Amino acid sequence: MHDIAFVRSNPQAFDDAMRARGGEPAADRILALDARRREALTQVQQAQSRRNEASKAIGQAMAKGDRDAAEALKAEVGELKTTMPAMEETAKATEAELEALLAMLPNLPAADVPQGEDEAGNVEVSQWGEKRDFAFEPREHADIGPALGMDFETGAALSGARFTFLRGDIARLHRALAQFMLDRQTRENGYTECNPPVLVNDGAMYGTDKLPKFADDSFRTTDDRWLVPTSEVPLTASVADTILGDLAEPIRLAAHTLCFRSEAGSAGRDTRGFIRQHQFEKVELVSICRPEHSEAEHERMTRCAEGVLEALELPYRRMLLCTGDMGFGARKTFDLEVWLPGQGAFREISSCSNTGDFQARRMNARYRPEGEKKTAFVHTLNGSGLAVGRTLVAVMESYQQEDGSVAVPEALAPYMGGITKLEPR
Repeated sequence: MHDIAFVRSNPQAFDDAMRARGGEPAADRILALDARRREALTQVQQAQSRRNEASKAIGQAMAKGDRDAAEALKAEVGELKTTMPAMEETAKATEAELEALLAMLPNLPAADVPQGEDEAGNVEVSQWGEKRDFAFEPREHADIGPALGMDFETGAALSGARFTFLRGDIARLHRALAQFMLDRQTRENGYTECNPPVLVNDGAMYGTDKLPKFADDSFRTTDDRWLVPTSEVPLTASVADTILGDLAEPIRLAAHTLCFRSEAGSAGRDTRGFIRQHQFEKVELVSICRPEHSEAEHERMTRCAEGVLEALELPYRRMLLCTGDMGFGARKTFDLEVWLPGQGAFREISSCSNTGDFQARRMNARYRPEGEKKTAFVHTLNGSGLAVGRTLVAVMESYQQEDGSVAVPEALAPYMGGITKLEPR
């Protein structure tokens, strides 16, 4: 949600930011609705004030024996009681119209975000790791997976396209990855482990900017709950409608959960394999902090995600997303793209975003600096640490052997019960 005061003071800058995000200028519409809203509220307040004054004057007129004046005042109060509901309804309707408009507008990009229309405008910040030199032609995970227990056919038979049934050692490797990630983020990086619900209400989805913009990309139950697209939603929304303390140190939360996406906006993309599923798992990182800490927290969170890739010895690159490729709620985003030798390409495996106070305004999350009476909106950040399924794909393609087996990364040995290699069957 946007700060109306900022739009009033900086309409041109606001419109320039909307254009950079690929949208249309909106300041004029916002300010026109804001003026109507304030005018309607003023009318309501004036009517309330006059009603109170007239009601008090009735008693004074009666005390003086001025029945005519009292009756005239009673008539005026009666008229106000009749007309005020319409005034209040106008004020509420205008407020709702303004909020609906603001809810559909993306966050403003940070000053150092590059301009660009799509992923072609993203900027590579760094690369890490040496790409493996194979003595054979590396294959894609979808080709070696079925012999290792990655069953696409059974998944499709049970649930339809974009579902996969894992069995045997590859299922254990998938679980090992999640445990390794969560242990690293909580034991080494200071995140508090959480086990949140994966069914949430409209408020949680709206507060984390998933509604109304992305309703079609999410699954909804028959009792009007939502299956979370990421545990960013319940973790971040856990501070909704609260006033936190001084926040001298950021609140850092982590969770490993199932995630669900209908992928309505990505029809036809990555239909083969395990890259883009309707049901998948992630270890999600969320931070809630003071505004002056959020930039450093963004860098820290990104490094926490990179550390997992480095521990698994998976080459990757960090990309700074441009204005046209950032997520709706982000003001700045780093994507981590892992090298997939079977595909011969870098593919996204983590997205770490600073949303500033955009989500905090939507869910009314504030903090009170020590010694101050006024509260201020927190800043919220979220990132994958990492997407478990995509990490499994990266391990399969990077650690594959010529005979179709897959070696287990050394970092996962404590989680694999002595299994050092996934053998094809």
